[in-house]
Amino acid sequence: MARAIATADIVSTVSERYAEEILTPEFGERLEGLLRTRRADLWGITNGIDTKFFDPAHDVNIPACYDVDHQSGKAIDKAALQRETGLGLDAGAPVFGVVGRLVEQKGVDLLTAVASWLLKQGGQLVVLGTGDPAYEQKWRDLAAKNKGRLALTLGFDAALAQRIYAGADLFLMPSRFEPCGLGQLISLRYGTIPIVRAVGGLATTVRDVDADPKGNGFSFIKYEAAAFSDAIGRALHRYKADGEPWLQMRTRAMREDHSWSSAAKRYVEMYAAAAKARRAA
Repeated sequence: MARAIATADIVSTVSERYAEEILTPEFGERLEGLLRTRRADLWGITNGIDTKFFDPAHDVNIPACYDVDHQSGKAIDKAALQRETGLGLDAGAPVFGVVGRLVEQKGVDLLTAVASWLLKQGGQLVVLGTGDPAYEQKWRDLAAKNKGRLALTLGFDAALAQRIYAGADLFLMPSRFEPCGLGQLISLRYGTIPIVRAVGGLATTVRDVDADPKGNGFSFIKYEAAAFSDAIGRALHRYKADGEPWLQMRTRAMREDHSWSSAAKRYVEMYAAAAKARRAA
């Protein structure tokens, strides 16, 4: 990796924020010094998603399709997800979704620390993923103790993932580090409000609604359970208030463009810069 960074015409990574973070000891993995010497040639371009594949208006994996102007299908998908996963059928209970690896990078320790508290607040939790065997066992135990409130599927099921994105109200992604992240982009597309740690691409793409009136989610900075539960608590408060503000936030989220269109233009610019650098060399 060091040799590639030293000799490349251009160095790139998958979000603007992560391009800044890897210049520091916390995220640089002992390459930060070398990366700082290439700072002028370092690009951060935030990933996009396939908005034709991830499209609640045409998704064949979900029971009811919907779009930003006609969102009633999301309530149908929520009820169907509750039935499919064995959660209590309750339209008023906020459903939190987790889709991803149960590993340290994804913040599984924070998820494990706050899970019981979240359920006591009246939330429901549906988790799809696989990862560290020790954490898998902890989540098996949690699911056994909280039947009807916590649904766990160990492994990966692409169709179920789509139904979680469509049927959940909120999406949890408390990553320790995250170069870009796709889960939050997909959740925004489906009107499922993300709660993330403000790091890497998560900080680039999720704006905390309590700091920005036009925000699209909730975030926290310190990597600790208290900060994560505070963000969840703020989200619960807004969700339970319900009404127009929540609908407006969901609508803003669904209207955002996280397609590859803008990223593709940046990549064209980057390769042009690489070609120019090579000619100059």
